[in-house]
Amino acid sequence: MQEIIKPVITVIAVLLAVIGLAAGLIWLERRLLGLWQDRYGPNRVGPFGLLQVAADMIKIFTKEDWVPPFADKPVFVLAPCVIVVTVLMSFAVIPFAPGIAVVNLNVGLLFLLAMSSLTVYSLTLAGWASGSKYSLLGGLRAAAQMLGYEVFMGLSLMGVVILAGSFDLRDIVEAQEEMWFCIPQFLGLVIFLVAGFAETRRIPFDIPEAESELVAGYHTEYSGMKFGMFFVGEYLGITLISALTVTLFFGGWSGPVLPPVIWFFLKTLFFIGLFILVRATLPRLRYDQLLVFGWKVMLPLSLLNLVATGGIVLTIG
Repeated sequence: MQEIIKPVITVIAVLLAVIGLAAGLIWLERRLLGLWQDRYGPNRVGPFGLLQVAADMIKIFTKEDWVPPFADKPVFVLAPCVIVVTVLMSFAVIPFAPGIAVVNLNVGLLFLLAMSSLTVYSLTLAGWASGSKYSLLGGLRAAAQMLGYEVFMGLSLMGVVILAGSFDLRDIVEAQEEMWFCIPQFLGLVIFLVAGFAETRRIPFDIPEAESELVAGYHTEYSGMKFGMFFVGEYLGITLISALTVTLFFGGWSGPVLPPVIWFFLKTLFFIGLFILVRATLPRLRYDQLLVFGWKVMLPLSLLNLVATGGIVLTIG
């Protein structure tokens, strides 16, 4: 009986934690953007604007659930669900602490990359099913961006796999007991973070939305709860990339004095703050600049990192 109850409790706890954190990020991002851009953040709803998240949720839930008459209704409704489900599935293989993970797969990293790749179907289907030229262009941009940046994201992680000798995320964390992989794999870390920003479609890579060019891109025709699912999916994606960065390059749960799960949370929160800081400071790239940067700069660098890491490991033995 205990073999059934423990996994169920772990799944519920992970779901509540990541969804709660994603909701809290709505408030945190606005407060930090206000701080770094020298303006007020949310400060009217509750103390320090803490109830702003609740106000936003009430607004989303009470808006009319509208589907444009020119849209492909089944696909239009299904598309927002895909991004939320695929990102939540990715958290299943993240080891938050020793003994705290939904499932321990020996191909956990490959599973996670596969799940993250599926998110592009959500954006492309949303853009196509909306029956709007702005949405379609946003969906096409998302597909092109993902196609380019997924390639070097995967290649940037192969150095970590070579050093750890495993695709199992738990093994990768345990392999960093003596030295975090952010030191020998610094180039891989930088490439992975750039790909992570592109994966989550955050500034400077928010080309699929590009409000000044495409209204809101692939989710122009969405409102209410369906728009809210895209919104939550974006914050879940930020949390996932931050947690993955900690797992692969910063020793996962390892740290002195504090409990392992607290260390994992603090490290993840640091990289979430980095995502928000980049949004507060950098401008959006042009579409052609983004593709040139991906194919002509980041892809050769990721191949160079892979060849250099393999050569060093073979030489040292």
